[in-house]
Amino acid sequence: MFTADELTDIKTRKELVALAKAKKIKLKKGLARAAYEEELKLLQTELALLQQHIEKKQLRVAVIFEGRDAAGKGGSIKRFVEHLNPHTSGVVALTKPTDIERGQWYFQRYIEVLPNRGEIKFFDRSWYNRAVVEPVMGFCTPEQYKTFMAQVPNFEHMLHEDGIKVIKFWFDISKDEQQKRFDGRLSNPLKEWKFSPVDKKGQELWDENTKYKERMFTRTHTAYCPWIIVDTVEKETARLESLRYVLSQFDYKGKGSTKANLLTDPNVLFPYFRKPKHFDL
Repeated sequence: MFTADELTDIKTRKELVALAKAKKIKLKKGLARAAYEEELKLLQTELALLQQHIEKKQLRVAVIFEGRDAAGKGGSIKRFVEHLNPHTSGVVALTKPTDIERGQWYFQRYIEVLPNRGEIKFFDRSWYNRAVVEPVMGFCTPEQYKTFMAQVPNFEHMLHEDGIKVIKFWFDISKDEQQKRFDGRLSNPLKEWKFSPVDKKGQELWDENTKYKERMFTRTHTAYCPWIIVDTVEKETARLESLRYVLSQFDYKGKGSTKANLLTDPNVLFPYFRKPKHFDL
């Protein structure tokens, strides 16, 4: 791929074509990648400014990334935290609960990792495991699921009232695209570790997952804590748009000074809405 420095040194179209030929790069793809890297850099710089604002104003921010496997949650989180101060930011990716945690109130272990004053935390999955994955896979009882669904709006309202800003992303992916990405993982020794039996089961239980997902949206999409849907057909675009959305939620010193485009694309990222069955985007 091209680097930003290489493109800066290019003066003519002929030089660009020669460089592309030397590096065996398809020109259109290479230029798109370079543009993505440049835009990502600008947005990450804006995010660093936002982090300074969060520290100064002693805000508490939790950004939740949910979605089916292979939708790109981890890749996006990586771009969020890449250049942030690790002392006031972090990634939360809890493993399965211990025996002790299974005997606690379900939300308890999540409360313990919520952001403190001046911090921004990124959740690679969250308490919403109990809304979709757990009931579909049989990891919780129907009664536990019912209790969770009754409590979660009130739980999030308490966070809201206490001043914690919660941003909820759902990274959306089609069944065919998910299978394509699974196949890519299995054919790449460096990514094979990402594939698990649960992933395979997710394809088999796609419709069941969809049913619980829609029920989750209907019951937990609120004015104080809405679901933001991110179309992940193009992973790079999803990363940029989710960054833009987080930045759009705050006013901070120096906002826009990088000249980055801070306007989100409504065709890629939008609040949840119930789509009529006859309506096809």
